[in-house]
Amino acid sequence: MKIIILGAGQVGGTLAEHLASEANDITVVDTDAERLRGLGDRLDIRTVQGRASFPTVLRQAGADDADMLVAVTNSDETNMVACQVAHTLFHTPTKIARVREAAYLTRAGLFDNDAIPVDVLISPEQVVTHYIKRLIEIPGALQVIDFAEGKAQLVAVKAYYGGPLVGQQLRQLREHMPNVETRVAAIFRRDRPILPQGDTVIEADDEVFFIAAKANIRAVMSEMRRLDESYKRIVIAGGGQIGERLAEAIESRYQVKIIEMNAARCRYLSDTLDSTVVLQGSASDRDLLMEENIADADIFLALTNDDEANIMSSLLAKRLGAKKVMTIINNPAYVDLIQGGDIDIAISPQLATIGTLLAHVRRGDIVSVHSLRRGAAEAIEAIAHGDSKSSKVIGKAIRDIGLPPGTTIGAIIRDEEVIIAHDDTKIATGDHVILFLVDKKHIRDVEKLFHVGLSFF
Repeated sequence: MKIIILGAGQVGGTLAEHLASEANDITVVDTDAERLRGLGDRLDIRTVQGRASFPTVLRQAGADDADMLVAVTNSDETNMVACQVAHTLFHTPTKIARVREAAYLTRAGLFDNDAIPVDVLISPEQVVTHYIKRLIEIPGALQVIDFAEGKAQLVAVKAYYGGPLVGQQLRQLREHMPNVETRVAAIFRRDRPILPQGDTVIEADDEVFFIAAKANIRAVMSEMRRLDESYKRIVIAGGGQIGERLAEAIESRYQVKIIEMNAARCRYLSDTLDSTVVLQGSASDRDLLMEENIADADIFLALTNDDEANIMSSLLAKRLGAKKVMTIINNPAYVDLIQGGDIDIAISPQLATIGTLLAHVRRGDIVSVHSLRRGAAEAIEAIAHGDSKSSKVIGKAIRDIGLPPGTTIGAIIRDEEVIIAHDDTKIATGDHVILFLVDKKHIRDVEKLFHVGLSFF
């Protein structure tokens, strides 16, 4: 595919890295020559310096025959205008834009071909808000990923001493829960991922990733650990876009407090939100946290734009008795450094955005690609199309499919039914197939498996 990426920042650069390694023809456009030079030296890509929305710059980047334009500059307006120019002058088939400002996102009909022609809208704030909301809804989960619109979920939990399954082989999961279908997809143990087999023994402190139908998630979690009580009291540090959206989404079910420094923003939040308590002050003010009974908080969420402030306020909140802390970290290099110690969950908006972007760029009907926490594996959702003649997977039992090394099929979602995969499970057309890869470099091979041969047409 010929892809033009506008913006060589964290998201644009990481996206270029992912796509260049998969034999795509990539051109990156940015105004910053130094940033482009850094990318060009590291990757096999073309770079063009200039304003991303200018027709001359887009033509220079190869917009005449590009398959896709991905606009991820720091300016919503530049991204929107670039898509408009690509549509009107170059008839680019697929246009993806990152748009942050909620004022644009809440207007129906703004982003279609008769108005601003954007095929796929990506809002990092929306992605992250949704991600945090799922973590709050499943107490004790370290990561939650939805497949097939939430019919199946992949959940990561930490196995604790005394959990019914700790010290036992995975195959005994079925004896413990004869009526619940589930599959362990990956295990992260002492800084390295393990591909689970039937005789793998779960140890205390393992991070265990399992997939099951949404309704069965709590039952499976209870096998690994004591079930956490439902959360009640939530403290959010930072009343920016993510803080505001999250409070709005959860305030009807939980007791929510927001701590925000800016007085004008505090006034705006208290006018906009219904039952959330808005406090003006610093989240790293020990006295304020003590005064607000931080020791009674079930979750402390640090959601400001400042990584260091988020880390310090989270550590302080944990020290003062908050049961669980989650922190937004904008620098992806920090995420693994701080996660799993005092900070329970580190959330990278960039990594969440990249996962969403990659799903739209993949070929062969790949619906989504997610990196599991700490790189334990990649989770892929693909749709099987065609028939037994044109497809390499349809009509075949899983044992007969030539899966790339280190790849397993975890589950199949057929209409409303979630089928946990076994060797003799057969794949039918229209199935959503959930695969796990320990090695990223085999993603291309998985894509090829789900390509439909010419005889299908």
